[in-house]
Amino acid sequence: MVRRPKNKINLPSSHSDWPLETEIVGLEFELATKVDVSLYPQYTIGLHAWFLDQVRSTNPELSAYLHDGESEKPFTISALDGELVSSGKQLKILANQTYRWYVTALSSRVVQWLAQWVKNLPAEVSLRNAPLQILGCNVVHPPTTYAQLLDAEHGENLSLRFISPTSFRRKGHHLPLPVPMNVFHSYLRRWNDFSGIPVDQDSFLDWIDESTLITRHQIASMKILAGKKGAVTGFTGSVEFSLAKQAAQNTEFYRLFYALGKLAPYCGTGHKTTFGLGQTRLGWSSQVVAEVPEVESLLASRIAELTEIFTAQRKRTGGDRAFEVASKWATILARREMGESLQVVANDLQMPYETVKTYAKLARRALKVE
Repeated sequence: MVRRPKNKINLPSSHSDWPLETEIVGLEFELATKVDVSLYPQYTIGLHAWFLDQVRSTNPELSAYLHDGESEKPFTISALDGELVSSGKQLKILANQTYRWYVTALSSRVVQWLAQWVKNLPAEVSLRNAPLQILGCNVVHPPTTYAQLLDAEHGENLSLRFISPTSFRRKGHHLPLPVPMNVFHSYLRRWNDFSGIPVDQDSFLDWIDESTLITRHQIASMKILAGKKGAVTGFTGSVEFSLAKQAAQNTEFYRLFYALGKLAPYCGTGHKTTFGLGQTRLGWSSQVVAEVPEVESLLASRIAELTEIFTAQRKRTGGDRAFEVASKWATILARREMGESLQVVANDLQMPYETVKTYAKLARRALKVE
C-alpha cells in the first residue's frame, strides 16, 4: 500500500510496471474525507464520469474507443465499499473512514493506460460536493493474460461470490437469478471481445446448459439503481457451480469453464458493471452482503414503480423503445421528487436541459392521468 503525499501518489514500479503482455488487472483505491459529506444516491454515475474524464484528459483516442459502444466495455468500476448512511434524501460519507473503490481493465489498451495513470494519480476523486482523497492504491486482482487464465490450475467446483447486486437482461426484462447460461454468457461475451481466443457462443452455451449444475447457493435479492437511468432487482450472495461427469469429454469447453470463472472478478457479472453492479469474487462465503442504504432503495423502488406505470401507458407502442422512454421519464421525475434540480439531472444523464424539462412535464402529466 502507498500513502498519499502532498499532491500525488506514485505507485512503486513493482505495482505499475506490469509485464508488457498483461491484458487484465484489477486495482483497489483507498479513499477518505476529513469531514462528513453528503452524496447523492446515484453517485456511481459520478464515479463513472470521473474515471472516463481521467481517460479523456490523458488519452483522447482511448476515450473515443470507450465511448463508441461497439464492443463490450473493457473496464469495470465498483460502488464505494464502506459505510454509507442514509441522511434525509442523500447518503452520508463519514469522516476519517476508509472507503474502497475497485477498477479493473479487460484489454491491453486499458491496462497500458492504467499503468501510466497510476504513476501520477490525482490527489482526489471528485464527486459532486464530495471530494474523496486518494490515500492508496493496491493491485487486488493480479496482472495476467487470457491465455494464462486458460492454462491455470483449477479445483473440482467453482464458487463465486456476488458482492454487489447482479442482474441480467432477458427478453426485455431483468433476471435476478444466477442461471448458469446467463452467468457464463456474461463472461463469454467479454472473453470473445478481448481475449483473441474466441469460442463459438452457441455451442459453448449449449454445453453449459447441458453440463453445469448449481450444487449450492445462498442468495438474496434487492432493488438497486441501474446506472444513469432506471432500477433493477439484483441478487447478491454465493453460488457453487459444478460440472456433470460427461462435461470433461469436451476438453476445450471444460478448460474454458474454469477460465471464465477466474475471469469473473475482473469482468464482473451481468450488466451495468461500469456502474457498480455485478462485482464478483472467487470463493464461497456465508457472510450476508450489506443491504442497500435506505435512501438508495427508496429511490430505486420509486423509479421502478414509475417505470411500470409509464410503460403500461405506452403498451400500444411496445418494444424496447417504450421501456427506454418510460425509464427516462421515471428517473427524471423520481430524482426531481428527491429534491434534485433538473439541471443536475440533465448533466448526469448527458441530456439537453430543455429535453429533461419537457420529459419532467410529460411525466407529471402522465402521472396525473394515472
